[in-house]
Amino acid sequence: MHITLTIDGQAVAVPAGCSVAAALAIAGDGTARRSVSGALRAPVCGMGICQECRVWVDGVRQLACQTTCRAGMRVEVTQ
Repeated sequence: MHITLTIDGQAVAVPAGCSVAAALAIAGDGTARRSVSGALRAPVCGMGICQECRVWVDGVRQLACQTTCRAGMRVEVTQ
């Protein structure tokens, strides 16, 4: 079963139960933000310690690796 959410305004179908970090990888290059120097950053640890996967989910800042996708959720990559 798949669900649909939006990532930066683009509809993305992902398997039900997957993390937002996995959805970022399915939707493109898997990056979640840019560092202060402009380098692209992506999830590293997969368990919330590195903080590299910070994104906005329905207007609230969350860790992509710790957030399960829901149908209709809006994800915005932090730039």
